[in-house]
Amino acid sequence: MNKDESIRFATKYLEDLLSFFGINVAVDSTLDDEVIQLSIPSTSMNSLLIGREANNLRALQHIVSMALVGREGELTRVNVDVADYKRQRADRIAEQAEDWIREVRATGHSKRLNLNAADRRVVHKVAQDYSDVKTHSEGEGRERQLIIEKISTSDLDD
Repeated sequence: MNKDESIRFATKYLEDLLSFFGINVAVDSTLDDEVIQLSIPSTSMNSLLIGREANNLRALQHIVSMALVGREGELTRVNVDVADYKRQRADRIAEQAEDWIREVRATGHSKRLNLNAADRRVVHKVAQDYSDVKTHSEGEGRERQLIIEKISTSDLDD
């Protein structure tokens, strides 16, 4: 399947999957940086679709992605969002990241955070705007942590 076919397939596959659960909605699809973005409009089932810690959203993404792999789609990376949940969460995390960075800059003490991969990416992106802090991740799987550190003045001189 080429890119257009992959997008159409992913959209229809998700719509069919949702209809199996009695959720009959049109899914909006776009392509952003080689990732198929699938947006489910708000319904009375939002909390079920999102799930605890967005686990159900991640499961939906995985199912659609694996269906694309099985069909040998040119595109296989998928992002599923429900009623802009992920965008709103990313905005909240970005605001929180600003606070964490201010704290690290003021105290000089590193901050270790237990965040999921998507939230870690948001914090890394926010931290790029500051020349005196750096971020990195350590650990594996669910134990992976994000570290925000102040860069010492000697590091800035290098």
